[in-house]
Order: sequence, then C-alpha cells, then structure tokens
Amino acid sequence: MEFLLLAVIIFIALLFVFINGFHDTANVVATTIATRSLSPYQAITLAAVFNFIGAFFGTGVAATISQGLLDASMVTHLVLISALLAAIIWNLITWMFGIPSSSSHALIGALAGAGIATGGVHAVNYTTLVDKVILPMVLSPIIAFVLSLIIVLVVMHTLQNNARPRKANNFIRELQVLSTSLLSFSHGSNDAQKNMSIIVMALFSFGLVSNVTHIPFWVTAVCGVAMAAGTLSGGMKIIKTLSTRVAKLRPANGFAAELSSGALIFAASHFGLPVSTTQAVSGSIMGAGSTGNVGVNWSVVRQMVTAWTLTLPSCMLLSAGVYKLLHLFFGG
Repeated sequence: MEFLLLAVIIFIALLFVFINGFHDTANVVATTIATRSLSPYQAITLAAVFNFIGAFFGTGVAATISQGLLDASMVTHLVLISALLAAIIWNLITWMFGIPSSSSHALIGALAGAGIATGGVHAVNYTTLVDKVILPMVLSPIIAFVLSLIIVLVVMHTLQNNARPRKANNFIRELQVLSTSLLSFSHGSNDAQKNMSIIVMALFSFGLVSNVTHIPFWVTAVCGVAMAAGTLSGGMKIIKTLSTRVAKLRPANGFAAELSSGALIFAASHFGLPVSTTQAVSGSIMGAGSTGNVGVNWSVVRQMVTAWTLTLPSCMLLSAGVYKLLHLFFGG
C-alpha cells in the first residue's frame, strides 16, 4: 500500500513537471518566435534540449523548498498530493485563459497552504517564504526590466553606429539562438529543482532517503525528461500573449530580453532562490519593449501583474481546500 501511495505521489509530481514544461515553454521561446529568429518548432525543440540539460545542474533551489519552507514533521503524503493537485489546477486554469502566471509560486503557495491546513500557521517558515519567495517575486521582474533596458540600449546604439545595419541585425538573430539556450538552461535548472524537491520529500516521508537535500540521480533524470516532454508540447496561447500582446519585439529587443532574464534566473539558481521564469521574462520583455517606437501594452501588463499577485494566496487557499477534502475521505 505504501509503495502504491508513493508511486501515486511521484506520478502526480511528474505530471506537474510536464505541465510546468508546456506552461512555461512560452516564457522561454516567446521572444525568439516573435522576432522570427527561429520557427516555433525550432525554438521549442531547442528549449526542450536545454531544459533537460539544465535539470542536472545545482541543488540549492531544491534545498530551499525541501528543508526551508515547511516544518519537516508537517510533510505528509496528503500535504504533497494536495499541493501538487492545487498547483496543477491553477496552472491549467491560467493556461486555458492564456495568462502567464508562475508555476513556481503556484507550487510554493500550494505547499504553504497544505502545510497550514495540516499543522496550523506555525507549519510554515515565514522567514524563508518572505526572503526567498516573496522578495524575489517582487524584485525579479524589476531587476529584469532594468537589465533588459540597459542591454537593448547598448545593442541599439551599436546597431545605429554600424555601417552595415542589416548584416548586424542578422547577427543579432543568430545571437538569439545562444540567448534562448541560456534562458532554457536556466529555466531547467531552477524549475526542475522545485519539482525534484517534492519527490525527495515524498521519499523522505516514506523513509527511503535519510536527507531531503540529497537528490538521487534517477529523480533528476525523470524530472528532466518530464520537463523536456512538456516543453515539446508547447503552450501557444501563452506564447501569443508574451510574443505579441505585451510588446512588439525586434531581434535586438528579443536578445536583450532573453539575455537579461536568463542571466537573472541563472544567478538565482546559484543562490538557491526559487524565482519565477514567468516574471523574469515578462519583466525583461517590458524593459526591452520600453525603448524606441516598440512600445509596451500596459493593459496586458496590468492583467499579468494581477495574475502574479493572486497566484500565491489563491494556491494557498486552493491547496488547503484540497487537503481538507482529501483528509475528510482518506484521513492521515
């Protein structure tokens, strides 16, 4: 029975990784598709490959979630299942409406909500929640905006002073392949670790690992494969929102957006911060689109910010509700 329950948790966790992959595909490839540097098929395939590779680098984000967010005694099978189901439901709802919300904050909010439902308000480490989730949630799009704005201004200045602007512009398109690869790698590293932490917590709760900071190789591998498979499934509704509705982008703008967000997420992974790829990319697109005559659709931005703001508390409430329902029927 315990083996079956563990298998169910791992299956749901991998389902979330898969949905995370296709939900967040848009964040990684939207700018490259918008600038026509790569076709949708080429961009999504490239993203899938580097998402998979990125999954094998780093464990800091996984450690933050697995040992820093909840009291270890509160991590039960019902908590994990409730959190995963709530995060999946939220991701599917936002995907259906083409809203680029954060899979990361959906999962973290859901974990916190399920933890509170089983152990009360003291089950959550609020220092970790504020310092490593809420503050980065607020700061990451702002930092991405500024970085992207600086990069695009430098690139555009270089293009204006170039005697052969068409050739230089084509070179920027080629550079976007590299910036897309960086962003995909960073996304794989940061997001895959969040999902690995759930499986490791499940293994720990069943006594199959002695330390929640140790991630078995097979966990990394299956999470990488699931994320790559989800990425290949795409998320064209959200791609349309990010690539055309937020801002009309040129190659220089797209390159700046990808480079700034990729670098930011890579740095966050290094410091064990579970940041949102959605917010980093959206902030960088806004920064890149704020220059020249490109322009930002601020009404769409307001809708996105509303979704970001609602994700954490909504998933906390949703997860708590799912936990109470499951506890009513199954106990434990």
